[in-house]
Amino acid sequence: MPSSNNPHSDPTQGDSPLPRRLLAGVAVPDTPLVARAIEFAREHSDPYLFNHVMRSWLFATFIAERKGEAYDAEVVAVSALLHDIGLSGAMPGAFRFEVEGANAAREFVRGLGVDERRAQLIWDSIALNSTPSICLHKEAEAALCTLGVALDWGGWGYDSVPAGQIARIVEEFPRLGMKERFTKAVCGLCERRPESTYDNFARDFGERFVPGYRAPSMVDVLLNAPFDE
Repeated sequence: MPSSNNPHSDPTQGDSPLPRRLLAGVAVPDTPLVARAIEFAREHSDPYLFNHVMRSWLFATFIAERKGEAYDAEVVAVSALLHDIGLSGAMPGAFRFEVEGANAAREFVRGLGVDERRAQLIWDSIALNSTPSICLHKEAEAALCTLGVALDWGGWGYDSVPAGQIARIVEEFPRLGMKERFTKAVCGLCERRPESTYDNFARDFGERFVPGYRAPSMVDVLLNAPFDE
């Protein structure tokens, strides 16, 4: 078994401390499950995207340690590391990319012996990471994943992390044209699978950058529903 299924296995909870290592100045869990998640993310991500998920994980862990609250460090790690694998060309399913990634991540961790409760929490953290109005109000692990991703993606909470720590993380995992390349990747979804982008943030990219992209209005859906009133 690559990882304990004990939900209290995180060092912040004191039962069975996980081994840790320093990465870009952040103490992160050093377990077989996390190592396999890093490998899986690297295998299914372009270099810029791999660096993004690594930074997201480091930011999430740094934020978690500053909060000092109990959390499952392996779940946060796997969720952050795999939150964008749905952007991979190897996962061209019909669902929105967050759900495709969440499905793949859940199957991945199930295959490594992770119990259903933790596997579902990883699914939730990934599927909802780009919907902070929901995810920030879920379990600590889901909220932490979103906080780490949001900091690296849009700069939310940027001033809450010391500038030196941000610089160290970015130096270890450079951005590699993140803004332009991520925009191109999401626009590609809008071009190839527009139906999977109408109810998520990808819609904003399609409407701004993709010629001919037109998302349906939910107002029309309601008013055209097959009822008399």
